[in-house]
Amino acid sequence: MTRKVKNEELNRLTVEKYRKVSKSPLIVVLDNIRSMHNVGAIFRTSDAFRVEKIYLCGITATPPHRDIRKTALGAEESVDWEYCSNTAEALKKLQGNHICALEQAVGSIPLRDVQVPSDKKFVLVVGNEVDGVDQKVLDFCNEIIEIPQFGTKHSFNVSVSAGITLWEIFNKVNENQ
Repeated sequence: MTRKVKNEELNRLTVEKYRKVSKSPLIVVLDNIRSMHNVGAIFRTSDAFRVEKIYLCGITATPPHRDIRKTALGAEESVDWEYCSNTAEALKKLQGNHICALEQAVGSIPLRDVQVPSDKKFVLVVGNEVDGVDQKVLDFCNEIIEIPQFGTKHSFNVSVSAGITLWEIFNKVNENQ
């Protein structure tokens, strides 16, 4: 018989234990994300995949804020984060890693074809809900990743895009280990 698992059966880590466990070599950079709900959702997804750190850049809101907490459900306390006044500042700190933007661009690589280097951290840049990742930011990147889409719409919500991409990259990272 199938039954729903109770919360106490999930063996969730406490925030203290989460901070001590090894993290995936994944870093997320939020380039001017407008919606605090999207920020919170990305925190929550990042917690699930043990993302090493999130950089909140430009107009992206920072914790603590109730609208971030509403979707993060406390993940803003477990996942390490840092604010940078602009995305270029964050990417300068991350040089030497494999920096990829999630964007529709000429020459972008379909997500399924992305190669994850085993000797560098994987940095995922996701952009503004309306304008996407700024062109100046794209110029910092080693690759541009695109999620193929087959309907009438040309984009996913930024937190959905981040979730799909982090799941795929997390699996590829763990294949390499």
